[in-house]
Amino acid sequence: MKKMLLILALSVFGFANAQKGTILVGGNISYSSSNRDFQTFSDNYHEFGFSPKVGYQFHDNWTVGGEFLFASSKSDIDGRMTSKSNDFKAGAFLRYTVPLSETFSVFADLGAGFQNQKNTVNSIEGENESKGDGFYAGITPALFINMKKGFGLNFSIGGIGYETLSFDNNGPDVKQFEFNFGKTVNIGVSKNF
Repeated sequence: MKKMLLILALSVFGFANAQKGTILVGGNISYSSSNRDFQTFSDNYHEFGFSPKVGYQFHDNWTVGGEFLFASSKSDIDGRMTSKSNDFKAGAFLRYTVPLSETFSVFADLGAGFQNQKNTVNSIEGENESKGDGFYAGITPALFINMKKGFGLNFSIGGIGYETLSFDNNGPDVKQFEFNFGKTVNIGVSKNF
């Protein structure tokens, strides 16, 4: 019975009209905060991020464009030590979209580009600053819900990523692989023009 209703709903709504030749503008805004109390100290952490995207849909299912990330975080451990981090990413993405109906589509973004991170730690011993540059790549599957007149919501629950950072002043070289399906939830807004 459920399968029959799904088939009926898909046939009534039909498939989404192709949006070839349109401009896609979208992005995510994130904020997280945590306060942890341990036996000997407490830690307050705050992070803010903004990740816009702009793309061109050159085919019924394919979009190519640029993506950016601006993020800042701060941690304070009992006023004895503070750390700040500023992250910047700039790259390109390729999106493949499969419409399920006029309302729903699924898509996957393949993104890659350059990244930069600056960390500052203030403690009793003084200030320590480090800067790192590197690359990133990732695949993120998501669900698109068409709200009205090209406006939509994007939902994803993680993806697969790889990134590198090489810090100056004999700092560490970071190579990180991430498989975070089900560990993160992202909600974004997009508009096709």
